[in-house]
Amino acid sequence: QVQLVESGGGLVQAGDSLNLSCQVSGRAYMMGWFRQTPGKERAFVAAIGWNVPYTYYADSVLGRFTVSRNNATTVLYLHMTELKPEDTAKYYCAARDRPGSYHDRRDYDYWGQGTQVTVSS
Repeated sequence: QVQLVESGGGLVQAGDSLNLSCQVSGRAYMMGWFRQTPGKERAFVAAIGWNVPYTYYADSVLGRFTVSRNNATTVLYLHMTELKPEDTAKYYCAARDRPGSYHDRRDYDYWGQGTQVTVSS
């Protein structure tokens, strides 16, 4: 069983940076960040292996967002830069304890409660 608690969302202006954190309790194989806006499906943002140095990004955030983790403190991070209004969404931390697709939300078994990020123009 894995428990996830996100923090760090807020209201920022376009071009600003923002850091999200996710406290992880339990063992995970793969960790991911997803985001969702009203009326749309939850979309993949970034993922990282917990014990391997592989990272994955959606095309829309590549070069602007960085996913990382601190294994000692079991915290997952998402460092977001050059934020755009279209990055506005509720961001979710996700985890799974088995192999699977890094970008398919259906392959993640555990989810945080989400944290809202709003980017004004």
